[in-house]
Amino acid sequence: MPIRPLFDANASAGGKNLGDLPEWDLSDLYAAPDAPELKRDLDWLEQACASFAADYEGKLGDLDAAGFLDAVHRHEKIENIAGRIMSFAGLRYYQLTTDAARTKFLSDTQEKITTYTTPLVFFTLELNRLDDSVLDGHFAANDDLARYKPAFDRIRAMKPYQLSDELERFLHDLGVVGDAWERLFDETIAGLEFDVDGEALTIEGTLNLLTDTDRSKRQAAAEELARVFGQNIRTFARVHNTATKEKEIMDRWRGMPTAQTGRHLSNDVEPEVVEALRDAVVAAYPKLSHRYYNLKRKWLGLDVMQVWDRNAPLPLEDPKTVTWDDARATVMNAYAEFDPRMAEIAEPFFDRGWIDAAVKPGKAPGAFAHPTVTDVHPYVMLNYLGKPRDVMTLAHELGHGVHQVLAAGQGEMLSSTPLTLAETASVFGEMLTFRRMLDNAATDAERKVLLAGKVEDMINTVVRQIAFYDFECKLHAARRGGELTPDDINALWMSVQAESLGDAFEFMPGYETFWAYIPHFVHSPFYVYAYAFGDGLVNALYAAYQEQPEGFQEKYFDMLKAGGSKHHKALLAPFGLDASDPKFWDKGLSMISGFIDELEAMEG
Repeated sequence: MPIRPLFDANASAGGKNLGDLPEWDLSDLYAAPDAPELKRDLDWLEQACASFAADYEGKLGDLDAAGFLDAVHRHEKIENIAGRIMSFAGLRYYQLTTDAARTKFLSDTQEKITTYTTPLVFFTLELNRLDDSVLDGHFAANDDLARYKPAFDRIRAMKPYQLSDELERFLHDLGVVGDAWERLFDETIAGLEFDVDGEALTIEGTLNLLTDTDRSKRQAAAEELARVFGQNIRTFARVHNTATKEKEIMDRWRGMPTAQTGRHLSNDVEPEVVEALRDAVVAAYPKLSHRYYNLKRKWLGLDVMQVWDRNAPLPLEDPKTVTWDDARATVMNAYAEFDPRMAEIAEPFFDRGWIDAAVKPGKAPGAFAHPTVTDVHPYVMLNYLGKPRDVMTLAHELGHGVHQVLAAGQGEMLSSTPLTLAETASVFGEMLTFRRMLDNAATDAERKVLLAGKVEDMINTVVRQIAFYDFECKLHAARRGGELTPDDINALWMSVQAESLGDAFEFMPGYETFWAYIPHFVHSPFYVYAYAFGDGLVNALYAAYQEQPEGFQEKYFDMLKAGGSKHHKALLAPFGLDASDPKFWDKGLSMISGFIDELEAMEG
């Protein structure tokens, strides 16, 4: 049973004297790796999985509706305990990925849970062999069971791609091997050492320098990233070759028509909706990224931009450091202004050890919110370095946290939101924070900096992630033709970079290796379009909020509370929105181009 998905945002920041940064208190899960409660739960899990299989294997078709509901409740309890154990092991590991004892504990725990839960593999397989009329009869007979229909629908969407029971068990057991490749990637990334102007840095600290005010420092960081990635490129190419080949084998055996099919199924989204999003964004490259980066090139006084200028601060930007207390106040005020309940839900994250904020050697890079299980609470990881953009990352991850708290009432089987909708509350939280900062801007210059920063974030979320998606599509297609050399992968990367960034850029030697550090390609193939989906969806939602604020909060909270219990069509219907309408995506993209219009108008 894998760790629940980590809802990621890439933190990029810098600064000192940030105040008292919180650390995780994982004791709400377990007090320690040798805690008696942890051993008790592992023992319970082993016995519970065995007795579940003994009671139900080969008998699902004989159950009445009440018996079926009992089976669902027992399965949820197993999911809960396994999820609690894996959350504890995983979160400890992310705090210090270079610690051998934590790595071993995670690995051993993963193996135990895989072994214990193997007898459960029959459940979804047997469920998918039941006739539709049997389940429909159960749902009609029992309202409590009918509540779970959306979860069963998602399981049964896999029906055409299901293998024999024996093969499914084999693949379940083999999962730990794929996990080992992911850990090799994580540990390689966390262990990389960079030397910029004589200072030894981790990858997080080096990436952070790409937003430095000093251009020569940005250049030195970019060149050092290229040097170190180049030294390790064979390892990264091996990981990507193996992960994509493993996926190709799985997909071929399952008869999946495309490499993306599995992700679309798990996201509960139709392939044509994703293609409409992708096509709308690619068509908008000229009026979004190409247009914005030519504006930025002028602001920076450059004939041509280099890749280390992409996230450069603007010349008129005040390179101030935002303390942790100020970041907290900014986000909490924005949340409270929208609805006091939102701030109430967010408050304990700061006060009870639910956030781990500081940058530390060996800590996993980036940022995420991890939902754990429905009877505990989420945990948020940041690498907070005090830049205004870090305030947005806090707003983003806290949005995930609020969403996860609200959805927990659905229970283990229905609380988890498909990735496409999982970004809704996070991006909405960012938008609320941004709008508050924009309304409070004291000068035109401050407004310009805020607008430009938001446009950059949106380009990173929409344009960059769709370019990532195109890269992955090309990578998986190319791997089907055989082993890929590092140069092959580099060429695929460059083919999407020039198209998405436009003619304002020149690409330095070594930039072709920058695919190597993106974790989603390894951990969650095709995850990345969920960011663009979420951003477009929230832009459309926010426009609906501006047009009709009356009653919006109630509808918004209902949507978050629904978790994974409704399809995107049903969730968006109360707002008069429909993601399957091709024009839907143009609404979201027009908000970004509207901000760029305003920036161009400021140029006179």
